[in-house]
Amino acid sequence: MDVSATLKEITALSIEERIRFVQAILDSIAAEQVSPDFTEAQKRELDRRIADYDANPDNVLTWEEVKASIKRPK
Repeated sequence: MDVSATLKEITALSIEERIRFVQAILDSIAAEQVSPDFTEAQKRELDRRIADYDANPDNVLTWEEVKASIKRPK
């Protein structure tokens, strides 16, 4: 497949058509239900975070709180 030629054809489509095209690609990927392979370090980190949440379920921030803390001047 000539990716450059395909991309040129895609960019000639309307925005609506390109959105439908992207959605079709994402749907085809989701249909394969391929899960990423995590490294052992990533698995351990996920397990650690789950254990931390299980031990402290009230020690969380809302998305609004996270955004506010990022925007807060230091």
